[in-house]
Amino acid sequence: MDAPRYTVITPSRGNRPRALALAIDSVRAAADSAGVSVEILVGFDGVRGERVRDYPFLRYVDFPRVGYFGNYIRDAFINVAKGTRLLFVDDDNAVTPDAFAIWERHLDAELVIGRIDVSRAFPDVGVLPRPGDPEPSAIIRPGNVDPLCLCLSADLVFRAGGWRDQGGYESDFVNIHRYQRRADSIEIIDDLVGVYDAGAGLDAGGMNPRQQQRRAT
Repeated sequence: MDAPRYTVITPSRGNRPRALALAIDSVRAAADSAGVSVEILVGFDGVRGERVRDYPFLRYVDFPRVGYFGNYIRDAFINVAKGTRLLFVDDDNAVTPDAFAIWERHLDAELVIGRIDVSRAFPDVGVLPRPGDPEPSAIIRPGNVDPLCLCLSADLVFRAGGWRDQGGYESDFVNIHRYQRRADSIEIIDDLVGVYDAGAGLDAGGMNPRQQQRRAT
């Protein structure tokens, strides 16, 4: 079997089965629409998580609870990913129906940054990265970019040292900033490629404190 074009890496806390199913289904639908091959790697953090879908391109791994914010899971999957392009889709997020068709237009860039809809979590923000900043140095800053925004060359990620467990709460930014510094080519696009918190509220016991507070208001 030929290697897939894309590897989608999904850390999961294991308590969001409905949201996880939504994330997986969004990837499958978008990949089918674009006619591209994918593998989805789902890593459960310290639990044996529910296998919510059974697709031949989908693999589940139960990890011991190590580190924070899914960093260990992302790095472990980077080391076994078969795709030449990498995406990071957490278990409560989703990709847009045309996400892979969009990414296919930008395969020459090692690091591509698209917009994501964050209105479910941050209504006053709307989309990330915020419009108006044309340069990567301005766009890649804390609170303005999320792993869901990214499509990366696997070569870049390996060259930059994988996904490191550093930076604490800002670990996403720290890793993305490192990719920016190491990338030979970067594209910033206005197309919408993901929906942040797409599955929030589907699993009552799986909401983080921010989602719980948002639901209560």
